[in-house]
Amino acid sequence: MLALIGGSGLYQLKGLEIDQQLEVSTPFGSPSAPIFTGVYLGQPILFLARHGTAHQLLPHEVNYRANIFALKKLGARRIFSLSAAGSLREDIKPGDLALVSQYFDHTRGQREKSFFGNGVVAHISTANPACPALSKDIQTAAAQIEQPLHTDKTYACVEGPRLGTRAESHFLRTAANCDLVGMTNIPEAFLAREAQLAYCSMCLVTDYDCWMDDPSQHVSVDKFFEVYSGTLEKAIGLVNQLLSVPATETPEDIRNALQTALMTPEAHLKPEQKKWLEILQR
Repeated sequence: MLALIGGSGLYQLKGLEIDQQLEVSTPFGSPSAPIFTGVYLGQPILFLARHGTAHQLLPHEVNYRANIFALKKLGARRIFSLSAAGSLREDIKPGDLALVSQYFDHTRGQREKSFFGNGVVAHISTANPACPALSKDIQTAAAQIEQPLHTDKTYACVEGPRLGTRAESHFLRTAANCDLVGMTNIPEAFLAREAQLAYCSMCLVTDYDCWMDDPSQHVSVDKFFEVYSGTLEKAIGLVNQLLSVPATETPEDIRNALQTALMTPEAHLKPEQKKWLEILQR
């Protein structure tokens, strides 16, 4: 089943025939919002608003572990994440859509970044954190509706909630060689891999961050809203088309990511640890 995580401006999915609105409990706390389960364009889907239904959560306040765990518990196998981002490249313009393949973690340690710890040890590979199969399906959907889509981009995740300095922006685009900057895709992408889920994030580009010399091009909340609604329409159109594309099978190294990552013997796990680990291993 496909799960859609909506970022800024996407708090509900119009047209979703809702079966249930679920308040899901997890060993890691509560998700950002109730999770909607239902049918969208004839396909079963899960939907979660990352920042809450009223956008009440700052990026570092989002309970990413609970979000991913709840989606996995409800039967998700693929996650398509939508989020706003600033562009660090002149050719990636405000209003564009960009598909991420790599991530640069520039957060500051305020976020719980792993399901593991406290007696359960695992080390997953994140060399290639985006699912190539889901990425292929998204690109196919974009081509079918002739929706331009930047692909194979690197996303820098910063802590926020403040907008960045010019020095930081220049560092991310030069020293770190990133193409996009945002506040939410980390640790979401890495937790999805720990949960053995196919994951891809698509960015709705709203601005040029603040690296340009022209101050009128710098990011602001006002400019964000000027661009975002039109970009969101493009993104929803792509989501609609994706649901008509036959799903490419998720690679084994993602579907069984924990098979070679777990180091703690089962005999040393507590009953409650075995219980949540079993859900991740499904």
